[in-house]
Amino acid sequence: MLFPTTIAGSLPKPAWLAEPNMLWAPWKQDGAALAAAKRDATLLAVKLQEDAGIDIVTEGEQARQHFVHGFLERVEGIDFSNKVEMGIRKDRYKAMVPQVVAPLRLRGRVHADEARQARAHTKAKLKFTVPGPMTIIDTIADRHYGDRVKMAFAFADLLNEEVRALEADGVDMIQFDEPAFNVYMDEVRDWGIEALQRAAKGLTCATAVHICYGYGIKANTDWKETLGREWRQYEATFPVIARSTIQQVAIECRNSHVPMELMALLEGKVVQAGVIDVASDVIETSEDVAAVIGEAMKHVPKKNIIATTNCGMAPMRREIAEAKLVALGAGARLARKRFG
Repeated sequence: MLFPTTIAGSLPKPAWLAEPNMLWAPWKQDGAALAAAKRDATLLAVKLQEDAGIDIVTEGEQARQHFVHGFLERVEGIDFSNKVEMGIRKDRYKAMVPQVVAPLRLRGRVHADEARQARAHTKAKLKFTVPGPMTIIDTIADRHYGDRVKMAFAFADLLNEEVRALEADGVDMIQFDEPAFNVYMDEVRDWGIEALQRAAKGLTCATAVHICYGYGIKANTDWKETLGREWRQYEATFPVIARSTIQQVAIECRNSHVPMELMALLEGKVVQAGVIDVASDVIETSEDVAAVIGEAMKHVPKKNIIATTNCGMAPMRREIAEAKLVALGAGARLARKRFG
């Protein structure tokens, strides 16, 4: 099928699970009630995607408070009790983050429950997202390793342990979220891509890296205003990824200032083209979605295009996110008729 659809990963959480319309949203339950609420929200996220015509579904990241820290919570050697303020993405914004204080080890499985629940309740292909090594170390303070690269590779090994288990759970695609790849381009070349490949080592399912310009929060939209008429960060990163073993690249296209011709630098890769803007509450039309797919076809073979969202939708209003899901499914169907 041409132009299969997916989402970057996250959907808004129901108000009975967590505070709506915000990142780092506090849970509204605890203990067994929280576990049950996460399960219910996971199944709801899958159903909403299926009803909208999404072909490669996710569990909506409903069981995680944050896309990075949802993984870190199951890692030994991290102190969550004494958080410190740290600048993230080259000080684009500040956050209170936990600290690495001892050698890192997984405390059992991380995402088994939600992956198995999603797999048991859908016949669609299932994608599961995890943070990439570079983005993790840009979102946590180091009080043990004393070397960012050494710590990144330690996290890469933990990620590899978990993603291999996720594949065994029946996941069809593992996506590593690496927004830091748009900020530290020299480091991507020098060690970031190697750490990413180490995290994906041994996987036989599809592999992807998501390197968009971030959620539609004020810190990110303000940063984008400083980037000029054209956003060319991908120009440095794409050739490095093109030489890697990672098979797919998810990028921001809708209402983006990224020159679409840069996609040609990803020769041989499947491109997850962002056709839904997560920084706007305006609901795309089918024509909007099909038009972005048509532009992507000028630079990527149509058989190598997946239609997706620019980034996660966790902080959006639920009704807006759900309408955008419907637009994504309808727009891809229109594109298949038009370009098939």
